[in-house]
Amino acid sequence: MINIENILNTLSQHNIFLTGGAGVGKTTITNQIIKSYEEEGKKVLKLASTGLAATLINGQTIHSFFDFGIANNIEELQRNKKLEIPRKVKKILQNIELIIIDEISMVSDKLFEMLRLRLLQADYTNKLMVVGDFLQLPPISKHGVFFAFESSSWEKFNFKTVLLKKVYRTQDERFIHLLHAIRYGEFNENIKVDLESFIKPLPQDLREFTFLFGKNNSANLHNQYQLNFIQTPLHVKEAEIMIHDKKVKDKEIEKYFEDAKIEKYLHVKVGAPVLFVRNAWNYYNGERGIITKIEEKCLHVKKTNGITIKLMPQKQSKTQWKEITKNGQKEYEEIELFSIYQYPIKLAFAITIHKSQGMSLDDVIIETNEIFTPSQFYVALSRIKNPSRLILIQPRKHWKNLIYVHKKAVDFYKILEDSVESSTEKK
Repeated sequence: MINIENILNTLSQHNIFLTGGAGVGKTTITNQIIKSYEEEGKKVLKLASTGLAATLINGQTIHSFFDFGIANNIEELQRNKKLEIPRKVKKILQNIELIIIDEISMVSDKLFEMLRLRLLQADYTNKLMVVGDFLQLPPISKHGVFFAFESSSWEKFNFKTVLLKKVYRTQDERFIHLLHAIRYGEFNENIKVDLESFIKPLPQDLREFTFLFGKNNSANLHNQYQLNFIQTPLHVKEAEIMIHDKKVKDKEIEKYFEDAKIEKYLHVKVGAPVLFVRNAWNYYNGERGIITKIEEKCLHVKKTNGITIKLMPQKQSKTQWKEITKNGQKEYEEIELFSIYQYPIKLAFAITIHKSQGMSLDDVIIETNEIFTPSQFYVALSRIKNPSRLILIQPRKHWKNLIYVHKKAVDFYKILEDSVESSTEKK
């Protein structure tokens, strides 16, 4: 088990870079740290590089909070007349005790410099924790990939690195070693043999497996095609929207649906396999089940462990920091702008690799011919809990062309691992 107290003690004195491969507990630790701070009445600013990542920690995107608009560097901020920090942002930061940036791997060097500029403008002196793995999804850029750690601002924060190594997602030691090699872009004859052992005939009933595709269109078509084969009535569950602030615009709500990957209209049938897309006390992100009964206000889902749960729509809210008066004093609080209620499931026939991030999956088929970005193959493979239930589609290109990563990210971690002791863990 990971010692959270040690990390909290470190965070009381240092900024932290929390990192490690897939399935090592980064999300769990992040949520526990947020909970610990908030239980003590301390304000935490939760930010992420993408809309999906932001919704998973109930936060905002970096661009949205800091009011960067469409700017991607400081020069564009100046050109767009957004160089000065908004008064509201400055006031909020004066009351924040911890800033968390999730999915730091997708933050470019230029965006990281913009972030530091805003913190300097606000005279922010409290703690910053950045979370992520630079050997997973890289920043999206038209002008080459430059990571946050390449920014001159990175060293200025003097991060204390917490490097997590113990993999909790799978217990298969051989598979863990294979994942480690692929994460670092390594390839040899043994790795080839291991990968080819997963090339097997497709099962007769594809409903038992989840396809991982690289493209949205492929996943959507496969889900629609397989759902049509189930001979039970189709039910469409429309998301319920509750607006708490009259100033909210329709386009804000539409964007939140897109960012959070919430189904506005969820198509379900009795007998359809589904994946849970959130964590709760009785299910986890990526857990599989089958819909056994559909009622007006709930679904009955039988999980693969045989337990049937009664599933209600879950609330997800868009929040914003707003000035309020409390005990005669003006201060900023995080309040809900609107809430969306929808069942926290997706059809389990297929999902994209990008949307599978953070999931732990059983019974998976990976379409290797839709691997087209660095580290994407590692992200797909590292979702797997039980490799005996993994099937790989025979790739048309050489394995080496699937196992490619950014060399500068590999070099960064090799230096990091030489200089950092792993965080204290009880095995």
